[in-house]
Amino acid sequence: MQREFMQDRHQERGFTLIEIMFATILLAVGMVAVAQLVPISIRLNSGNRHSSMALVMAQRELDEMIDQPLSAATFSDPQGVLCPAGNNCNLGDSTLPNQLVGSPVIMFNNQPQIDYTQAQVANYSFNYVDPNDPFRGTYDIRWAVITFTNGGNTTGRRFILGVLRRSGNAPFQPITVDTMVEK
Repeated sequence: MQREFMQDRHQERGFTLIEIMFATILLAVGMVAVAQLVPISIRLNSGNRHSSMALVMAQRELDEMIDQPLSAATFSDPQGVLCPAGNNCNLGDSTLPNQLVGSPVIMFNNQPQIDYTQAQVANYSFNYVDPNDPFRGTYDIRWAVITFTNGGNTTGRRFILGVLRRSGNAPFQPITVDTMVEK
């Protein structure tokens, strides 16, 4: 009986020290690889949140411009969110029909983009600091307008609006929206 017990015991060998060390090293390498993904995913999530906020701001600004009557040359916002408080934001120039006025525009992949390498143009741009952003990032909002006229009356406008979030020395990719309104 004792012999059978000893034979069974030799068949039930455990892990060797080398196997345990190899498994530990393999587990450590896997955990380090996963741990390196955490900061990357946090940075990507933050960038996506800022891009989404820039897109929301661009859409709100564009909606405000579209809602203005075609006869209006400017608009203002007493709250200072869509246009700096106390200033007027221009909606194009009917004396320059079919011409781009406002912030400089470049073509990128056959799409108009606001040129952020140029200086801001007065009354066609402003900076906005989101009071709800704990990092106090600045949004650089710029636009250009092409006014269409018929017999001296404004018949439509094309708005090219861009928003760029700046945070310290690291700007994010600009968001550009482009639309036309006719009434």
